[in-house]
Amino acid sequence: MATEKNIYHIGKPFAAMDDDVMRPIEAFPTKLWWGAFGVSIAAAVLGIATILYSWFVGLGIFAINNPVGWGFFIVNFVFWVGIGHAGTLISAILFLFRQKWRTSINRAAEAMTIFAVIVAAIFPLIHIGRPWFVYWAFPYPNERGPLWANFRSPLLWDLFAISTYFSVSLIFWYMGLVPDFATLRDRFERYKANSKIGAFLLQVKSISYRVLALGWVGSAKTWHHYEKMVMILSALATPLVLSVHTIVSFDFATSVIPGWHATIFPPYFVAGAIYSGFAMVMTLMIITREVFKLKEYITIKHLENMAIVILVTGMMVSFAYTVEFVMAAYSASHNEQYAFINRMTGPFAWAFWIMFTCNVVSPHFLWFKKLRTNIKMLFVISIVVNIGMWFERFVIVIISLHRDYLPSSWDSYDPTWADYAVLIGSFGIFFTLFLMFIRTIPSIALAEVKADEANASLSHH
Repeated sequence: MATEKNIYHIGKPFAAMDDDVMRPIEAFPTKLWWGAFGVSIAAAVLGIATILYSWFVGLGIFAINNPVGWGFFIVNFVFWVGIGHAGTLISAILFLFRQKWRTSINRAAEAMTIFAVIVAAIFPLIHIGRPWFVYWAFPYPNERGPLWANFRSPLLWDLFAISTYFSVSLIFWYMGLVPDFATLRDRFERYKANSKIGAFLLQVKSISYRVLALGWVGSAKTWHHYEKMVMILSALATPLVLSVHTIVSFDFATSVIPGWHATIFPPYFVAGAIYSGFAMVMTLMIITREVFKLKEYITIKHLENMAIVILVTGMMVSFAYTVEFVMAAYSASHNEQYAFINRMTGPFAWAFWIMFTCNVVSPHFLWFKKLRTNIKMLFVISIVVNIGMWFERFVIVIISLHRDYLPSSWDSYDPTWADYAVLIGSFGIFFTLFLMFIRTIPSIALAEVKADEANASLSHH
């Protein structure tokens, strides 16, 4: 029986591990990859074209109205920011706690963080209505007199928090890639091409990876500095996991809208972000594992550990839902009580019950080890959870706004084709970036896996 020390032991020579992980980069793309890439590109083009069209004709093509001034834009924004949380959690917090199982999934999770934040940043840009004035949000010396960004607004705090999160995550991701870029550099410099075009492409790849490797030599001194750098970045990134979605929750919690004005929002949003982020990591890891035959690196044990995190955070989210309803009932505020009754029985009750079924009911299947280690079941649950988390943001934003204090100002919200086009486009952009990533960059942190493999081999012997 495998011990805790060698449970992730692969038992392969390092050269064979290089071949396994680098194969998707060095081999010609398959028809399956081209098909997925084509669908993603088409979806991305649809979304981008719709956004550009809205810049010419105005935001009237979307369903936003009074009182629902925040439509799909903010629903999608909060959803994608949440998706980006698992990457930093896996990379930073699990690294500080010395969890070995993170090494096979952290690279793809970090990439997912970068791509999700890029997609999330699109929606505030659309929502401001005049994106060419977006630079007004940045606090820099200007000639506009007293017109400065409102530092008391949580919307401005979003700008600072998310830009910091993106910067630190990008640096963390890139620095972790340097040893693997050096491996690719050395491999491409040894290859011989059979044609002039092949030789040219090989030379381009070799030069590119040589530049990206930053002169990495792999000496003991280099590794010492590298490990120290990873430790420092992990310590810097850890507070961001908690702070970013806390600040996103302040967009709602600092208002006076019934259903929003709640102190539970910060921990509730953080737990929900980790919940949806790990579900997306699991979806992508299962696909990567099966398509690129990486079952020795992304094992059932890795997926089971992610399933346990999803189960724990799912229970946190369920608890937060319960607290919201209990506090509304206890508050004796008729407006607050009606906000939650309206969620369950109003015109958008179907959205609430989809959210409840996906987020509260589905995680309970993960209590059973037999289901927790079933690949098909995990894949279905991971998708169901992300559907539920999107609807959670829909419930919070749309249902709370469409019926507030004054019945005279109530209105419905009926998404238009443009809302759906931008939603589809956001997924298209995300998956286009991810598909390009797995074809150009090792999807597994090979240097870290090798280090753990060496330690496991020593412990085994």
